[in-house]
Amino acid sequence: MGNQASDYHRGEMDIHEQAATYAAFGKMTKWGSLAIAVALTFFTLLFCTPAGFIGAAGTAVVLAVVGILALREKATPAH
Repeated sequence: MGNQASDYHRGEMDIHEQAATYAAFGKMTKWGSLAIAVALTFFTLLFCTPAGFIGAAGTAVVLAVVGILALREKATPAH
């Protein structure tokens, strides 16, 4: 029983691929959510309100620009 604890090795796996997959999934989720929100806004305004195509397209473009500005990667300060 006593020497089983010495057989444990912590953190020897290379997890770069898993970390890259996790980061890619997060980015796809973030940008995909923005695309869905823009599409839903456009089609809702187009078909369910008297805004028409120009109003729906203008609102969708504004939402897309605000979303891109809010969701883009922030610059990390270098040390």
